[in-house]
Amino acid sequence: MKVIFAIVGIVILGMAVAGVYKFNNLSGKSGYNVDGNKTEAKKAEGKKNEKATVQKGAQKSQVIKTVSSELADISTTIPDDLDRVYKKNFNRYTTVVAPNGKAIHIVAQDKISDEQMLRARNILLHYLNDFPSSRYGADKSVVANKMADNGAVLALLNGRDDGSNKVAEKVNAQPLYQNEIQTEGGDWYMNQNYKHRDAAFEEILHFVHDYGIGVDGRGGNPGALPAYQAEIRKAQKNGSAKNLWGIGEENKDWIKELARENSLSQEYLAAVIDSYYGLWGAYTESETNGMWGMYVGKTRKDTKTDDPMGYDVVGMFFHPYLTYNARIEPQFSGTFSLRFDPSKLYTNHSQYLKDITLLGNNDNNVVVNSLDNVITGNTGTNTVIFTGSSSEYKISTENGKTMVRDMKEDRDGENVLTNIEKLKFSDKEVKI
Repeated sequence: MKVIFAIVGIVILGMAVAGVYKFNNLSGKSGYNVDGNKTEAKKAEGKKNEKATVQKGAQKSQVIKTVSSELADISTTIPDDLDRVYKKNFNRYTTVVAPNGKAIHIVAQDKISDEQMLRARNILLHYLNDFPSSRYGADKSVVANKMADNGAVLALLNGRDDGSNKVAEKVNAQPLYQNEIQTEGGDWYMNQNYKHRDAAFEEILHFVHDYGIGVDGRGGNPGALPAYQAEIRKAQKNGSAKNLWGIGEENKDWIKELARENSLSQEYLAAVIDSYYGLWGAYTESETNGMWGMYVGKTRKDTKTDDPMGYDVVGMFFHPYLTYNARIEPQFSGTFSLRFDPSKLYTNHSQYLKDITLLGNNDNNVVVNSLDNVITGNTGTNTVIFTGSSSEYKISTENGKTMVRDMKEDRDGENVLTNIEKLKFSDKEVKI
C-alpha cells in the first residue's frame, strides 16, 4: 500500500480545511543505499537523456508548490475532539492525517514559533515517509494508523525540560520543549548550540516509537511493528552488554530508572538516530562519543564501525537522508552549505538535507551536496554553488525550473532550482 499523508491546518472531522499537504514520496525517493550513496541502478538512471531529466524535475516541483502555503496549515483552533486542557493551554494546532483518515495531533503553546512548529511536523513526516528499499519501512501506513488509533498528541511546550512548565503534567502527550527545537538557518542551528541542543529528532522518535512502532515487555504498548521492535531490542541489549551505550558511572542510576519504566530500547534507538543524522558531530566535550558522551558513535561513520548492529537497525526503517523540505529561517544571511565542511559545525547535520527553501529576502547562497537537491530561492538574489567547472554540467530550463546535472558521478547530482538567479562554478558564474 502506498502511503499518502495529508497535513491539515484547520482541521478535521467536518471542519473547514485551510490547506492540505499530500506527502507522496517525491521528496523521499529510492535509489540510495543505507550509507546515502547512489546504487548502481541510480547511477544508470543519471545517464538518461536530458528530456528525462526535465521530466524528473517537473515531478520534483510538485513537492515545492506546497511549501509556500505551509504556514496556512497552522490553525488557531484546537479541535473539539481534544480534551479541554489543550484548548486552555495551547493556542495553535496542526496535524498529520494518517491513511485511515484519523489525526495525529500537534499542539503548540504561545512561545513556540511557527517555524519551530512546522519543523516538528516535518520531522514527524520524515519518520513516517515510506523507505521503499528497507525491511520494515517500505509501507509505514501501519505505523501512522497505529499512532492515530492510539490518539497520539505531540505537545510543543514553552521553556525547557526542567519541570517548571506544569502543563506537561496535565496532558497525555509526547512533550517537546521550545528551547530544544532548532530551526535550519537559526542561530542555535548554525552555531550548534548544545545549551539549546536539537532534541526534536529524539523526542519525535519517541513519539513514533511509543505510539506507532510499539514497545515490548512489561508495561509496553504493543504496536504496529513487533518484529522491528524485536530487532531494536536485540541491538539495545547488545549495546548495553558491550558498554556501547549508557557509558559512564554517572549514568548508571539513569539506566536503572529506564529499565524500571521499560524505556531502554527507546532511549537507545534515539542515541543511534541522533548520531546517524549528524546531531553530535559538532559536540566538543567528547572526541569519540555522542549523546552527551554516553553513546559510542559520534557520527554515522563511527556508528557503523562501533555499533554495527545499531547502524543496521536504523537502515531497516529510516531513510539515509532527511526527506523533508527544510525551511531556512528568514533572518539567515550568507551561505548555507548542504555539503559537509569541517569548518562549519552545522554541516555535520545539514549534509543529510536534500531539499531546502530559503525564506525572507536576504541575498543568500547554497552549496549543493550529492543528494539531488531541490532548492527554492527567496525574494532576494540567490546563488547556488557547484564543485566543478561549468563544462562538467548540463543545464536546462523548463516551466520556470532550472535543472543542473553534474556529469561527474557521485559529486553534485541532479538539481532542480526555482527562484535562483545565479549558478557559481569553479571557473565562472552564470546568470539564469
